[in-house]
Amino acid sequence: MTTEQHIKESLDKILVPGAMRSLLKMNLVRNIVISDGKVSITLSSAALAPQIQDRLKDSVKEATGKLDGVNEVTVDFSEEKPKDLNQIKNVIAVMSGKGGVGKSLVTSLVSVALQRQGYEIGILDADITGPSIPKMFGIANHPAGSDTGLLPVPSRSGIEIMSINLLLPGEDEAVIWRGPLIARAITQFWEEVLWGQLDYLIVDLPPGTADAPLTVLQTLPVTGVIIVFTPQDLTNMVVRKAVKMARQMDKSILGVVENMSYLYVPEIDKKMEIFGRSRGDEMAKAADAPLLTRLPIDPELAKLCDEGTIERYDSDIMNGLKESLSIITTQTS
Repeated sequence: MTTEQHIKESLDKILVPGAMRSLLKMNLVRNIVISDGKVSITLSSAALAPQIQDRLKDSVKEATGKLDGVNEVTVDFSEEKPKDLNQIKNVIAVMSGKGGVGKSLVTSLVSVALQRQGYEIGILDADITGPSIPKMFGIANHPAGSDTGLLPVPSRSGIEIMSINLLLPGEDEAVIWRGPLIARAITQFWEEVLWGQLDYLIVDLPPGTADAPLTVLQTLPVTGVIIVFTPQDLTNMVVRKAVKMARQMDKSILGVVENMSYLYVPEIDKKMEIFGRSRGDEMAKAADAPLLTRLPIDPELAKLCDEGTIERYDSDIMNGLKESLSIITTQTS
C-alpha cells in the first residue's frame, strides 16, 4: 500500500524546470492526502510560470499514478510567496573592507567545497554594481520565474545562483544605481527568489561597510561572516574595519582567508610572497577566528575562472579548504 513517504520519494525525483532541483528540495510540496486509492497533492505555484505548472502537474500525476494501489491522482496549486517557502539553515556573508581582494573567488571556492561535501548550496551575489559570480560559473541564461518570484539558476554541479548580471540584457551592462535601489535589489534576491531548502546560502558582498553590506547584515539572518584579505599592509588596515563592523552588528566571524598569499614556482620549488609576508596568523588573531586557508596566486585557477569552469578546480589547496571548512560546518550544523 502506498504511503505518504512513498509519494514523497517519488516527488523527490521530479525536477523543477529552470532550477533543476526536486519538488521536495525546492519545498514546493505543500500537502499530500491519501484516501481509498485516491491521492490529492497540493503544490505551491511560487515562482512557477503557468507552463511550468502544467508540466509539473503532468509529471506528478504520471509518477504518483504508477505507485501501488493508486487509482486516481489530483494535483492542485496554492499561492505562496518564495520567502514563506524558503528554508535556509545558514547564511554566510563573505566580506572585506576593500575591493579587489578576491571575495567573489572565495565565495565561489567555499561554495564548491561545501557542495562537494554533499551540502545543498546557493550563492546570492550581493555585489550589484560589480557582479562576477555568473562569469566564474559560466552562467549566462536568464532565470525562470513568474509574477510571484524568480528561480535561481543552477550551475553545472547544482549550486543555485542569483545575480543581477543574470537579469541584464548583457553581462557588460552597467548598473548605475544609488544606495537605496541597491539595497532593495539585495532584499528582493532574499525575499523573492525561491531558494527552497538549502544548507548554506553564501552571500558575496561588495567592498566597504556602507549600504549593501549593512543591508545584508541587518536584513538577512546571517549565521556568520568570512573575512577576506591580502598580505598588503594597507589592505589589512581597511579589512580591520570590516571586522569591527561585523562585531558591531553582532555577527560572529567564522574564519578568515588570505588571498594572493604567495606564488608557487615549481621549477625551483619555492613560494614567493609577491605582495609581502603573510599576515594570515596576524589577521586570524585580530578577528579571533581561524585562518581557513592561504590561497596562492594560481594561474590554473585564474584560467578556470576566465573560462567559467571554477567548479573543475582541484588542488591540495582546495582539499585543505574542504578540511578547514569542517570548523564552520561543525559550528553551524
